Amino acid sequence: MILSIPSNYVLWSLGAIAIALLLATLAVYLVPAYRQIELQQRMISWCWIVALFATVLIVNRSIAIFLLGCLSFLAFKEYISLIPTRLSDRRVLFWAYLAIAIQYYWISIHWYVMFLIFIPIYAFLFLPMRMVIAGETQGFLKAIGTIHWGLMLTVFSLGHLAYLLMLPNRGNPIAGSAGLILYLVFITEINDIGQYIWGKSFGRHPVTPTVSPNKTWEGLLGGILTTTSLAVAIAPWLTPFDWIHALGIGVIISCAGFIGDVTISALKRDLGVKDSGSSIPGHGGILDRLDSLTYTAPIFFHFTVYFYFQGILI
Repeated sequence: MILSIPSNYVLWSLGAIAIALLLATLAVYLVPAYRQIELQQRMISWCWIVALFATVLIVNRSIAIFLLGCLSFLAFKEYISLIPTRLSDRRVLFWAYLAIAIQYYWISIHWYVMFLIFIPIYAFLFLPMRMVIAGETQGFLKAIGTIHWGLMLTVFSLGHLAYLLMLPNRGNPIAGSAGLILYLVFITEINDIGQYIWGKSFGRHPVTPTVSPNKTWEGLLGGILTTTSLAVAIAPWLTPFDWIHALGIGVIISCAGFIGDVTISALKRDLGVKDSGSSIPGHGGILDRLDSLTYTAPIFFHFTVYFYFQGILI
């Protein structure tokens, strides 16, 4: 079954993104002022990321959910590799990894209620019980809190990205479920880029100097302005939002993306690492690229469901 796209807007949008990325990549390789190894690595990585994302949008829905499930698995694995764990935690981690497959199974069969409660309730109750059975009490609270927060961050939060694909297309007759996920990811990434550019150009006053000194009020406010403007401008092409809802979600995504970014920065600072990994050349690890989405995905999902899918989701 191919994802249903009621219009060509999603394909046009993907084409525009691909052209912009191609031009930026050529500039990085051909213009001497931009010819830097790290920047070249970033652009090549972006090409692969966009190609994978486009695949998720246009292939069979089951395959798309499987790929997003793999993304959650890799993000959780990267997270666990950063966190000191005890030998006895390995048995508990088996069940945590199994919970990833189960969570994405609920998504694949469109069981909305179980999707909402499985990680926050059933995994929350089961994992400490399994840890108690292991009999190791030293460091119990830190271990169980670490594992469960990781599941919430990389599986439950990011799982909302996958569930967007399951929303009925009639709730978004403009571009279907594919349009919603494209809109979310695009404005989230634009927010990251916008805050970076505004901060580099005009940043003077840090927002969180002890967590991420490079994050400034100028960058945050400039990012909010840029993201909100684009959110309103492209909403008619990809979403059912009217201009008020588009304005609201633009501001919300800008702020939520910033919080997701600095939250992962706080985690890395606590652990004494610069990047969460090295799996994406030029970008660091998977969590470095998905940090904003861990906050924006669930907020965007529930905002959209509340205003446009009540009564037709379940």
